[in-house]
Amino acid sequence: MGTLSARIPDDLEEELEEYITDENLDRSTAVRKLLTESLGDWRKEKALEMLEAGETTLSGAAAIAEMNVWDFAALAKDRNVTWVSDDHLESDLEDL
Repeated sequence: MGTLSARIPDDLEEELEEYITDENLDRSTAVRKLLTESLGDWRKEKALEMLEAGETTLSGAAAIAEMNVWDFAALAKDRNVTWVSDDHLESDLEDL
């Protein structure tokens, strides 16, 4: 496991101390928990952006977000992310 050292503004340190107290955690555990949650959110946002841009498939985006496909599909729906364009649907219908 690596070690991380960072300088943070006083207001963030105060908020971190409040979080540590409220969650009854030691400083290292609190920072690891916050990083894990934030990076998870970042992965989800990145996956949604890539899906909407057509850079990955639904299953690929779910893997990036480290979610199962059904939960990721629900997230995409909640965020109004379209991964199948109307043009694609229309061309599929024309082929019928």
